[in-house]
Amino acid sequence: MSTILSAVGLSLLAGMGTGLGGFIAILRRPGRRTFGLLMGITAGVMITLSFLELVNEAWQHGGFLAATIGFGAGALFMLMIDMLIPHIRFGEREFDGFKGQVDDDHRTDVNPRHRHWHRRHHQGRDFHNIDVDLFKTGMLVAIGIAIHNTPEGIAVGAGYMHTPQFGLFIAIAIALHNIPEGIATALPLYRSGADAWFSFRAAFLSGLAEPLGALLAVLFLSQFQAFIPGSLAFAGGVMVFITLDELVPAAREHGHQHYTAMGIILGALFVFVLSGLFGV
Repeated sequence: MSTILSAVGLSLLAGMGTGLGGFIAILRRPGRRTFGLLMGITAGVMITLSFLELVNEAWQHGGFLAATIGFGAGALFMLMIDMLIPHIRFGEREFDGFKGQVDDDHRTDVNPRHRHWHRRHHQGRDFHNIDVDLFKTGMLVAIGIAIHNTPEGIAVGAGYMHTPQFGLFIAIAIALHNIPEGIATALPLYRSGADAWFSFRAAFLSGLAEPLGALLAVLFLSQFQAFIPGSLAFAGGVMVFITLDELVPAAREHGHQHYTAMGIILGALFVFVLSGLFGV
């Protein structure tokens, strides 16, 4: 029981990063350069953590077959999820409503005449006008973030089952990665006309999918410990797929290319330093 509570607690810590990102989004709307830097950092953390730590540990403790099969299965799993569950991926054109909000210098690239506005009442209090299209975009992004966070929780749970210190290391790295995702969740909701508390809560709740993934991983791996190396590689495959399919394209499309590159390098350096400090 203590193992389950510890792993779930660490994944909850990692999931809190989305809540922090949501809080940042409602305090200060990031510009293109800031957004490109932040998304670059999250991409750098993900891909470096995957290859340097998760896949490497799987290879060392399970052999090349466990690492290869687990990594491929993780990437294929994420591809199937993306195809079967409707959500908005960061890099798709249908996310242009957010693009118009992250650019401080071009705040009108979404034509207001093409928006669908609606006045909502909630608990006896009048919301300001809601841009329904942008609101729906934000909710679908929140679903996408929750989809991402579940396998990230698996990474924390599998890492903790490998060693508690390794699980803590993964949780801290993923927490940093989750901050820009929290911004991407809350910002379109907030700019659609939803209030700050609702936008923050949506980002915060999307991070709560992470403990679910950790719980599933610990329950399974406590009974089948031989699958721990493969599960680490599986999580790595999921993370690399998300990074290449969504994070990097989004950073380059909605951000600034040079700042994105700088962010990727900074994210990698963060994982290097964290790995040295933890000795993993």
